[in-house]
Amino acid sequence: MNKTILCFGDSNTWGYDPLTRQRYPRPLRWTTTLAESLGAGYEVIPEGQPGRTTVWQDPIEGNKSGKEYLPPCLESHAPLHLVILLLGTNDLKQRFSLTATDIALGIQALTLLIKASRAGIGGAAPQILLVAPPRVKEFPGSWESMRGAQEKSERLPELYRQVAQNNACHFFDSNDVVVSCPQDGFHWTAESQVAFGKALAQPVKIILE
Repeated sequence: MNKTILCFGDSNTWGYDPLTRQRYPRPLRWTTTLAESLGAGYEVIPEGQPGRTTVWQDPIEGNKSGKEYLPPCLESHAPLHLVILLLGTNDLKQRFSLTATDIALGIQALTLLIKASRAGIGGAAPQILLVAPPRVKEFPGSWESMRGAQEKSERLPELYRQVAQNNACHFFDSNDVVVSCPQDGFHWTAESQVAFGKALAQPVKIILE
């Protein structure tokens, strides 16, 4: 039986290209690179949605709450060995007026939802790998919706690490390999997509061995 991994994230998991504002070809998405790096015996399921938040509904874009979509998503893809959670960047948008702690509580709500599910092997809960998103970079002319995001994003790695520890999840800091692109300050370059997929393969294998 293949070990099945659900990658639940936002536009960076979807594969948004900040240069073309389109989607990267499949070979350049981190989920594809992860699958190739893991090799035989693993199935990687990409579940990225541009604009997705942890638990908040977007009053402008609508239907972006990860909390609303996650339960049917888990049920649809069960049984799962591992869920990789990579969310929080969209929570930084100015219109939500959230603190870094609010965002960490949002990601914690998703971990608790997964732990309460029966989407894992034999009706148990799947394991969780919680990924801290890369820090946002603000610059003159950057998106107005992300104003004030950089300072809050710098606190997320440590807050996410605490959430992982408190809820018996695995943790990975994407800042070790990903740098937000200079074009908009919060999406990923193709190089970062590939580097992240490769970097994630070893911890995933250790979790699932």
